[in-house]
Amino acid sequence: MSPLSNRQLEILGCVQNDNQLNMELFWWFLTIVLFAIGLIGTVVPVLPGTTIILAAAIIHRVMLGPNKSIGWYTIIVLVVLTLASYALDVLAGYFGVKYFGATKWGTFGAILGALVGLFLGLIGLFVGPVIGAVVGEVIAGKRMIDAGRAGWGSLLGNIGAMLAKLIIALAMITIFLINVPPPF
Repeated sequence: MSPLSNRQLEILGCVQNDNQLNMELFWWFLTIVLFAIGLIGTVVPVLPGTTIILAAAIIHRVMLGPNKSIGWYTIIVLVVLTLASYALDVLAGYFGVKYFGATKWGTFGAILGALVGLFLGLIGLFVGPVIGAVVGEVIAGKRMIDAGRAGWGSLLGNIGAMLAKLIIALAMITIFLINVPPPF
């Protein structure tokens, strides 16, 4: 009896095509790189961190198929976590300002400062809401010390949101890795 050729073994499903294995490894590598970029994006406000992580999970699912990737239930959980991270981002700044006694003007100033800060780079994203809250409070007739408290609340709210997004991003990656079948 002669041994089976590689082609015969491949037809029987005993040998995986090298090209298929290389592509699978490529999609795993891309997923891991996007996860790393997403984690950086949760700390650097310019990049949409949790959205990048979600996109990596969806790309992995689409390119490798349901047998070698996560299921739709896991994707739904990741979508909910992504939306929760954006809700936290908005609410943390709001509650940070409110906790330190800001008026509606201070809150509006913090939001406007955040929008302006988007166009001023990384420092603008942290300084913009603080300056906006302080200016809003001064316009509302508050003393400078009270306006400074509102600015401080805005900064603490933004830092709290950043930490919460980092925790959510780590949870998303953990959920993905727990639910995906091992590549080998």
